[in-house]
Amino acid sequence: MKDQGPQQDFLFGKINYIILLIGIGVIALGFILMSGGGSDDPNVYSDAIFDFRRIRLAPTTVLIGFGITVYAILKNPKKA
Repeated sequence: MKDQGPQQDFLFGKINYIILLIGIGVIALGFILMSGGGSDDPNVYSDAIFDFRRIRLAPTTVLIGFGITVYAILKNPKKA
């Protein structure tokens, strides 16, 4: 029989990685919501960049995503 040596353990548990991926997805969604709204012609002013979605919703979504990722990092995988 061949000795396999020491077993390599992951730093986090499976649930931590799932929560981390959800948080990264929420951050990506926030940045997608933040995009667009510009004018095709640089000489024409467009108020579309100052709507609710880009000023309030998107940054709040990004901050919630950062909170989810911090929770995923700090969650102890050993506890139930």
